[in-house]
Amino acid sequence: MTQVSDLEQSLHEEKILILDFGSQVTQLIARRVRESGVYCEIWPYTSKNEKIRSFAPKGIILSGGPASVADKDSPRIPDEVFALNIPVLGICYGEQAMCHQLGGQVESSDHREFGRAHVDVVEDSSLCRGVWSRGSREQVWMSHGDRVVKLPPGFKVIGTSEGAPYAMIADEGRRLYGVQFHPEVVHTPHGAALLKNFTHNIAGCHGNWTMASFRDLEIARIRDQVGDKKVICGLSGGVDSAVAAVLIHQAIGDQLTCIFVDHGMLRQGEVDEVVKTFTGQFNIPLIKRDASDLFLKELENVTDPEVKRKTIGRLFVEVFEEEAKKLGGADFLAQGTLYPDVIESVSVTGSSVTIKSHHNVGGLPERMNMQLVEPLRDLFKDEVRDLGREMGIPENIVGRHPFPGPGLAIRILSDITRDKLDLLRKIDSIYLEEIRSAGLYDAIWQAFAVLLPVRTVGVMGDGRTYDHACALRAVTSVDGMTADVYPFDMAFLTRVAGRIVNEVRGVNRVTYDITSKPPGTIEWE
Repeated sequence: MTQVSDLEQSLHEEKILILDFGSQVTQLIARRVRESGVYCEIWPYTSKNEKIRSFAPKGIILSGGPASVADKDSPRIPDEVFALNIPVLGICYGEQAMCHQLGGQVESSDHREFGRAHVDVVEDSSLCRGVWSRGSREQVWMSHGDRVVKLPPGFKVIGTSEGAPYAMIADEGRRLYGVQFHPEVVHTPHGAALLKNFTHNIAGCHGNWTMASFRDLEIARIRDQVGDKKVICGLSGGVDSAVAAVLIHQAIGDQLTCIFVDHGMLRQGEVDEVVKTFTGQFNIPLIKRDASDLFLKELENVTDPEVKRKTIGRLFVEVFEEEAKKLGGADFLAQGTLYPDVIESVSVTGSSVTIKSHHNVGGLPERMNMQLVEPLRDLFKDEVRDLGREMGIPENIVGRHPFPGPGLAIRILSDITRDKLDLLRKIDSIYLEEIRSAGLYDAIWQAFAVLLPVRTVGVMGDGRTYDHACALRAVTSVDGMTADVYPFDMAFLTRVAGRIVNEVRGVNRVTYDITSKPPGTIEWE
């Protein structure tokens, strides 16, 4: 415990607390803070004063949110936030709540601002130092209806916009700051620099949050938690389970056994790639179970995407459990839980509508009476990739695009057969090969092919064909919450389509999906 405590103290001696008031982009605040080398956590605004005090943050950021401070039951900032006498930055609703509680005035505005806007900087401030100067006009991203109309005692205005006379405010003496815009989003070009000013120059953080230091701490934690007991980990071929497995193996060696369930719906060459990497390069004990026949049999004639997901999830648990029992028992189950999963489990806004269920192994601990080891639960996806690189995991694994647990089953928009899976693997392989050859893979968040539930008439040579149609999809994104279509040039798409129809027998038409998210989702099912 001493080693863990010493490492944790060293790594977390500088930390920022983010209080969440329900904004859709609160996670982006944490990402920006982490990117500047400062550890931070997101807690709901309902967090108790004692908990906030014991966390001992060097600064607090108040997120935006959908509420209006004029509402009777609107969220309030905990009293301890101001009693700690540490720097506080309020963003959007956070600014309004701070003004409302400290003696200012907020009201609904006839001039609402949503989207791109401009702030005129009218005074110098520690928040803007080295980023914006007095007299400049800067682009920002606004999303507000209410606005501050009277400042609390001690505050001054440092920036205005067309719809917000107090778009930036500061009480330099108490180190309290507020912005009506969202510095955490990419649409505010210098927003990350403003946040770094707050965390480094105002709150006094130096930026010692690195993946190397995190790795050392987590290895010590795993050893302390597991002792001499055994751990099993379900490998999916994805980034999260791969990084978790390598990290745990570095901590406890052959006390870890990985189970790789091949459900028959992975991409071309993926099964061999996973086995080769983990048994060859990392020498991790691995059990590979080919359960493709079982999965295909259970999925016969199933077309509903939710039924597909639930069937695959259930079978995965059953097969995993069978293999785990053969090992003679283990005390711990490793899972690749990420920080967004932790945050969403305590969301201030409650449960959202289920767009589609997610494939995971969340039901295993109750059934198997095992404790969880979750070494990635403090990390965002991009940090998981960085950790993987720190441990030497090949780029073809840590840098690969997100891939759904049900695999190609939800990219075949009809019933699942072995022939359709083989067809889609060939299409997908050609598409990704061309993307990599063009040097575009890392510029794209996710790219894949979908086999459509239609056949179309075509002409090949002198004959008529009646074959499958497929759709290609490629998007750019920061976190998968929203996504834009990747703008391939027509020459690229023409080349890919030509290769597919010429090399994949059974396909005669290729389309490109140009739908953003929202209104569409990234996957089709």
